[in-house]
Amino acid sequence: MVKLLGAVLVLLAATLAGFMKAGQYASRPHQIRRLILALKRLETEIAYGFTPLPEALQRIALQSSEPIKGLFEEAARGMISPANWTAQQSLHHAVQAGWKQTAMKAAEKEVLLQLAFTLGTSDRTNQLGHIATAVRQLESEELAAREEQARYEKMSRSLGVLGGAFIVILLY
Repeated sequence: MVKLLGAVLVLLAATLAGFMKAGQYASRPHQIRRLILALKRLETEIAYGFTPLPEALQRIALQSSEPIKGLFEEAARGMISPANWTAQQSLHHAVQAGWKQTAMKAAEKEVLLQLAFTLGTSDRTNQLGHIATAVRQLESEELAAREEQARYEKMSRSLGVLGGAFIVILLY
């Protein structure tokens, strides 16, 4: 009876691990898409709203869902008192602090960090160009993430179940 319970627990744990990995493959393209939409909103705020950057970041955070919301909230919070960081420092800190809560990879992180270097340091037209470049880069990453999802999501689920069954067979 105890052996059977142990076998079921091992199988369940491996299956859950496979499903969690599959969930990461599934959520990465969705998070990239939400980040793209948030950057497009920022582009609109800068181009048409003439909104100060901390306020624009806060508005975007309110319109976004987690984990994108947390990134923009942290960036906005860093630019106001008492920190009073520059846009570069604030966005860089927000990305470093909140990246572990996302399913996104290093390529998307690098795009945001590159954007952080130019945000708030140049005129409106130049900033809009940099945001548009970041959006294009993220769109290509989204396409790659969707291909990765199609290739590996189902395989991760199957490997979780089969790996658990293999371990059970080896142990018993």
